[in-house]
This record gives sequence, structure tokens and C-alpha cells, in this order.
Amino acid sequence: MPVLRSTVLIDAPRRTVAGLLRDAEVSAEAMRRCGHRFAAPGRLVCLGETVRSGVRVAPGVRVPLRTRITAVSQAGLESVLVAGPLRALSHQTTLTETAAGTLLLDEVGWTSPLGLLGRLGDVVLGRRLVLRLLAARAEVLVERAAEVTGRPVVVATAVVRDGAVLAARRTRPAELAGRWELPGGRVEQGEAEPDAVVRELREELGVDVRVTGRLGTDLPLADVLLRVHTAELAPGSPEPEPLEHGALRWVDAADVPGLDWVPADRAVAADLVTLLRSGTEAAPQAGPCTP
Repeated sequence: MPVLRSTVLIDAPRRTVAGLLRDAEVSAEAMRRCGHRFAAPGRLVCLGETVRSGVRVAPGVRVPLRTRITAVSQAGLESVLVAGPLRALSHQTTLTETAAGTLLLDEVGWTSPLGLLGRLGDVVLGRRLVLRLLAARAEVLVERAAEVTGRPVVVATAVVRDGAVLAARRTRPAELAGRWELPGGRVEQGEAEPDAVVRELREELGVDVRVTGRLGTDLPLADVLLRVHTAELAPGSPEPEPLEHGALRWVDAADVPGLDWVPADRAVAADLVTLLRSGTEAAPQAGPCTP
């Protein structure tokens, strides 16, 4: 099985780069620059989802591939082939935080059909195609990292108690009304993110919380960067009230996958399940996304 490796240093935190790996628009742009096509179920790819590619091998000729996301965390992303003409295909991206930024290591391995003829195709076409695509991907990641690190930050909060997380039902805008989210809001200029979590939850829920950590990757949205924090109710805090939502609900690990989350929070559903089951910050390696 040929295995090609590529590295690039990106001037952004590891969680931010990990979030960009999940951004379907980043993958689509890299594929487009090489003449290929890419499609995912949503803007942010999730654990267990299948994405589709149309790989251009000649003018007017594209080979369809379907790959499944098998691991996603702040440490990177992995996928494997589920349908296509290759006998096997795997892609592993590993992220390492350094003093100069995040070092990204891409490793792509595949097995072609047709024996000797397939191996000849690897030499003539396959290796060049993969190296060009990895270079385009690195280029787009560097560009997007420079752009998203300047975006306003929004914090969402997984408030955990007794093995359950607090979900809030939105009332607006119309396209999100009735769906569930992790409460939070925009970080004000000069405000630390944990301070924003405390302030937003006091405004939205009337509670006092203690911030305990971070959950999952950063999540690049249309014009902001979403970061999910974890928290617990502070001793003596009032019970949460839906001051700005239609309803509140404590959701355990079994019910997290079936809840109708807003798209951004859907992206951390697998992390929430692991968090609730382990009591520690999530780094899931397998399991389905929320439907």
C-alpha cells in the first residue's frame, strides 16, 4: 500500500486547526483548486458521517469515492474508504501544538485494484494526484487559519450535573426555533472566555457557574469562531431558568444523540456523550453523529 506524507506548520492554535479540518468549505475549496469535487452532509463534518468526492483523473472523467469519518478531535481527523474503485483508502491527519503554531501531518495510504497495472497507475497518476491535493489542502488551511483567528469568538457551555448536560430550546431566529443548544453568547472585547461563560449563563439562565474546561474542537461558523466550554453550577447557585429560551432540559448520554440540536452544537454531540460517560473532557474516537 503506497503511503504519502505531507507536513505544514499553521500559525493557529491546535483546536482552531482541528475545527478547520471539519469545515466542509475548506475541503471543497482544496478539491476545487485541483479540479475535484467534494460534498458533505453539513458545514461541519461529524464523527461517523460519510462524505463524497469526485476525483478528476482525466478531462471530463471523475471517479466517485465515499469515505467515512472515523475519528475527530483536537488531535486530528481520520477517514476510511466505504465505496469506490480502490481496494482501500485511508487518510489520517495528526495535529501537534508547537511554540511556532500547529504542526499538521497528513498521511494518505491506498491500495489500487488491477495488480501490476494498478501499481503502474499509482506511479504515473496516483502519487502526483495525492501530493497535489495535499499541497492545495495545506494552502487553504493556512489561508483560512489566518482569517478565522481574527473572527469574534462565541462561547457555548456544556453545564454538567449528575451525568446530564443542560440543553436550552431556542425561540429565534425562525429557522432555529424549537431546536436545542448549549447556552452561551458572544465574548465582548477585552473579556476572557471563562468570564464570558459566567456572564452569559447568569443572563440567560440566572445561574452562577464554575468553568471547568474545554470541549472538542473550535467550530468555524459563518462569521464567528465557536468555542465550547464545560462548567458546573457553583455552590449556592439558583436552579436554571429559561430567561431567554423556550425551555430547559437535562439530557443524559443516552438521549444526547437523539436531541434536535442546532447544527453547531450537533458537531459536539459525540464529545458530549463521552464527557457524560467519563466525567472528563471528551476526545471521541468512534460513534455516530446526531441525526
